[in-house]
Amino acid sequence: MKKFVSLMLVLAMALSLAACSNNAAQTSNPPAGNSNAPEQSTPVEQSAAPGDVSYLDATHDNDEIAEMALGEFTEAYTKSLETDNVSERYALMAIAEAKMLESGVFMPFTTNTGGLYGITRIAPYTTSPALWGLDNDRVYQYLITNEILKIEDITAMKKHWAEVKGTGTYMEWAKQYLIDQGYTLKDTYNRIYSGDNTTWDALADNRTSTSDVMVYTLSNLLEYDVENVLQPAMAESYTVSDDGLTYTFKIRPGMVWVDNQGRELGPVTADDWVAGMQHALDNPGTLEYLVDGLIVGVSEYLAGDRDFSKVGVKAVDDYTLEYTLTADTYYFPTMLCYSLFCPMNRAYYESQGGTFGADYDPSAESYKYGKGPDSVAYCGPYLVTSHTDKNSYVFKANEKYWNADAVNIKTATWSYNGGEDPMRAYNDFMEGKLDSCGLTTAILVKCKEDGNFEPYAYVSGTDATSMVGWFNLNRGTWNNYNDETKVVSTQDDDAKARAHAALLNQNFRLAICTGVDRAAYNAQAVGDDCKYNALVNSYVLGSLVALPEDITVDINGTPTEFKAGTNFGAIVQAQVTADGFPMKVYDPEQQEGAGDSRGFDGWFNAAASKEFLNKAVEELAAQGLEISKENPIQIDMAQASFYEPYKNRAQAFKKSLEETTGGLIQVNLYDTADWQEMYDVGFYGDTPADMNYDFYDFSGWGPDYGDPATYLNTLYPAGGGDMLKNIGLEG
Repeated sequence: MKKFVSLMLVLAMALSLAACSNNAAQTSNPPAGNSNAPEQSTPVEQSAAPGDVSYLDATHDNDEIAEMALGEFTEAYTKSLETDNVSERYALMAIAEAKMLESGVFMPFTTNTGGLYGITRIAPYTTSPALWGLDNDRVYQYLITNEILKIEDITAMKKHWAEVKGTGTYMEWAKQYLIDQGYTLKDTYNRIYSGDNTTWDALADNRTSTSDVMVYTLSNLLEYDVENVLQPAMAESYTVSDDGLTYTFKIRPGMVWVDNQGRELGPVTADDWVAGMQHALDNPGTLEYLVDGLIVGVSEYLAGDRDFSKVGVKAVDDYTLEYTLTADTYYFPTMLCYSLFCPMNRAYYESQGGTFGADYDPSAESYKYGKGPDSVAYCGPYLVTSHTDKNSYVFKANEKYWNADAVNIKTATWSYNGGEDPMRAYNDFMEGKLDSCGLTTAILVKCKEDGNFEPYAYVSGTDATSMVGWFNLNRGTWNNYNDETKVVSTQDDDAKARAHAALLNQNFRLAICTGVDRAAYNAQAVGDDCKYNALVNSYVLGSLVALPEDITVDINGTPTEFKAGTNFGAIVQAQVTADGFPMKVYDPEQQEGAGDSRGFDGWFNAAASKEFLNKAVEELAAQGLEISKENPIQIDMAQASFYEPYKNRAQAFKKSLEETTGGLIQVNLYDTADWQEMYDVGFYGDTPADMNYDFYDFSGWGPDYGDPATYLNTLYPAGGGDMLKNIGLEG
């Protein structure tokens, strides 16, 4: 899912002109043989371990490490959850975010998409610019031209969108504008992809590769429109009880389920959402964290009480659906844009061998649901009419979709691109086989040579996903969890113990966080011109929310007032500064003065890195751990060696850190054979024990709803702690 973000690489993919998109990382293809990238290193030979030293015996249990690393964050975040005042909640959560950043358990890197040059035929803001959910992937309303869009027209359309958003007039205006400018519209959409889905069951999987496909085939109760307004979709309307605990949706009558050939399977009814939620909860490890503790009875169901009648999801009648919450949750409607809240045709599911609760067994021979595009039911704008692994997907418009009249794109075709040919995307785009193309470093040169850069190139908007580098504080494996022969560490036992002790030290982690030239790292993928655009400096997007009213909170003993309209990130920065840390995590001048945490490098600071490292060396020496040029700390990091831009990126990381730290920290880069193997290093692992790295830069988190908790809960054990495994801890 978008939330549980994998860096699912869509190589030089279609660049959304909407403000953001959570779905896929923009990748790039710098020229082969980048002379600035050092050769892959071999591990430094270790000197013999000195006698009996404490670091060799420095074992800690899960809770001890969590307290050491995240204690201040956990305490501050717990306090934020105790208030019912929204402004106070935001301010206290911002303080908690500051404590998380100061802990150095991860290094912010980039957004998941955007921030690089692109050329396109897709009109800006003709799909939702929502920061979360599936709606930014609903391409059925796209306006796509046969001609390449000129930069002046892109600029004019984006300017008009900003002026009229919320009025419901942009789409009609945009269509007429394009026609008036001499463009012709088409009803097909072509893009590339780099990884196939592993299931067709959108409710049972959290991977981007699955949700990217299945969002075309499903619809939700509510959906964000192109002007970022939440609108009725499969629900005609809804009401909220006076106590804020009960949401009642009126399901749109007349909607039908079909198979992938368009044959009717039966009506869409309220019970389909009950079936969908139960099926999703029968698959823990997907999206249940969104409703665990939020919807009545979900926690008990997940804990083993498989009586779904106790869960607060009810079909009152065929067209009335009711959700009962455990507490008044003002942002609940913003959560409804995910597959967790999609319906599932109960009768069709059971006809494919599907069962529920204690009887659920997807390994049963009779279980066929989700095994292929012909074994799921469809209620969305498209049907999957053709698919071949590592080849193509073909989507055809669903004539019986409830909103079929709004479907501008009648056929969508995805073509596989594994990245072997860095120029393929550009060549396909110029031949009309793709509708959008990222100008990666190699492509950029060609684009300029062809005279296509100046008239057509624009900078794509960035999304709200924070891709970060994770430190494994409790590493337990030194090869991939599913294949002991893959990505095997060469560290000896002493080197492992030294790395473990060092990574438990906050100053050591911060020395790394501030010691890497992140812009140089990103430039390997997007080029020097765009190297800052997609950089992120916090976990929670600094502009995610703003205070609805004035609030005064305590900042290190000083009552500090923040005015209504203050962005979340401004409060984070106030706390970081008050604590004496050098990081710049928010810039009020970004986004044309609106303020943001994206678009600049507020972490790289060689002087600060050396100061952090000097403190770490002193503290670790007290444990008997010597750090010197002759005996450095080694950290293992996997690199996408099969894909040159990202290989160069890892090399740039190594070069920068080793130079900044004077060789006291050495980075061991390990080759991976393909994306699957790279993701197996860390992203695809289900437990802390599966995390095969000291440092890993291929996963992150994007927002699920309109509240900072959507990020912060991921490192909070009581809130799900979905990303705690990334730092080697149990949630």
